[in-house]
Amino acid sequence: MTTLPDRPNTALLVIDVQNGVMAGAHNRDGVIANISTLLGKARAENVPVLWVQHSDEHLPLGSDTWQYVPELVRDDSEPLVHKTYLDSFEDTDLEARLAERGVGHLVVAGAQTDACIRSTLHGAIVRGYDATLVQDAHTTEDLSPYGAPPPDQVIAHTNLYWQEQRAPGRLGGTVATAEVSFTA
Repeated sequence: MTTLPDRPNTALLVIDVQNGVMAGAHNRDGVIANISTLLGKARAENVPVLWVQHSDEHLPLGSDTWQYVPELVRDDSEPLVHKTYLDSFEDTDLEARLAERGVGHLVVAGAQTDACIRSTLHGAIVRGYDATLVQDAHTTEDLSPYGAPPPDQVIAHTNLYWQEQRAPGRLGGTVATAEVSFTA
């Protein structure tokens, strides 16, 4: 139901599943396994997969912490979008890469729930995309020492409010990894 004309396709967007981001992530291995399942489904259904990779002072470009986790391997044909802001659209070529592929619906997975995932979901809806969050394929680190809720509550709250996200002509929503079908 996207508001973007001539954009009937769906893409899987994998955000910031990098060594430094995932080192202390809640349910790290389970989330990575679910993302791996999503990659298999997307590739089997010939659905575009786009990868997003963050860099900043904590994730210096080219460093080991900046690299994607070794369990997930990007195919050379799958675009890699480099970003320096939380929203994967901000000051990147993500929009152009999605337009090239006729994508109007994003299926989103990755890290961190309370930063780059939420910013990108909202950025997608604002820009006219439908955006589905895979409820068991995103994670965050424990920021409770800084006043945030524990990570399981951050994840649950994000899933709760995103399942009903709507805007004129655009839909949010959540789905479990096992229920994702890119062509349905």
